Amino acid sequence: MHTSITNAPSDWREANRSLWDERVPLHAAGDFYDLAGFRAGADPLRDFEIAEVGDVTGRTLVHLQCHMGLDTLSWARRGAARVVGLDFSEPAVEQARSLAADLGYGPERAAFVTADVLDAAQALPEPSYDIVYTGTGALCWLPDVRRWAEAAATLVAPGGFLYLAEFHPITDVLDDASGSRVVGDYFSRDAQVYDLPGTYGSDSTDTVHNRSVEWQHPLGEVVSAIAATGLRIEFLHEHDVSVFQRFENFETEGGYHRFPKGHPRVPLMYSLRARRD
Repeated sequence: MHTSITNAPSDWREANRSLWDERVPLHAAGDFYDLAGFRAGADPLRDFEIAEVGDVTGRTLVHLQCHMGLDTLSWARRGAARVVGLDFSEPAVEQARSLAADLGYGPERAAFVTADVLDAAQALPEPSYDIVYTGTGALCWLPDVRRWAEAAATLVAPGGFLYLAEFHPITDVLDDASGSRVVGDYFSRDAQVYDLPGTYGSDSTDTVHNRSVEWQHPLGEVVSAIAATGLRIEFLHEHDVSVFQRFENFETEGGYHRFPKGHPRVPLMYSLRARRD
């Protein structure tokens, strides 16, 4: 069931947190995140992220909305001196701490904090970081991308940068079957309320907390919000691949999902880096 409303329900934070809290054990046990493979050395970071973030050796990094910390810990494996992950779900943070311990990282090397992303400056152990990183599927949970950008920019140390990799908002308005028709409003400011059992990270549909509240953010809104913080935008890249089966006709190759050959290409993801001089 899907409805569109102008204003978010008053309990939107609690609804979203309950949904994510319940799905953490499903994700931890499922094949999508493959925690056994991760413990054995698998790297979930996307190749374009690795290239665009660059060498993290000896640098500090904070991962906002980190979920179970796989990407966060991958940057530690790649040589970051200290990584900190932040998420609003306590079960997710507990799972991330468990993974860090499994990899032999103490809290001085990899720490995890439970807090809302807008409260990051008050919740994190350090005031600033060389790299402020946030990954796919994060911004849709926030109603005000301007406030997010301000909170994230505050954490960027002089000479450091904010790096964002996200699903492209054009995918929010295309039909789910083929991605060939525009069926939604790209500029909608309405909260999108869903009531769906199960989760992308598990085959199980035996879930109780199924209501979520999400927002779509046009690309110009995101870029403008970051630019308004005073960070200098170094690049905005668009990618014709996705990391999950967003459309029914997607084909999978090399760990990515994309439209079949002959289908007109549209951007499916984007990445952005903005630096504090």
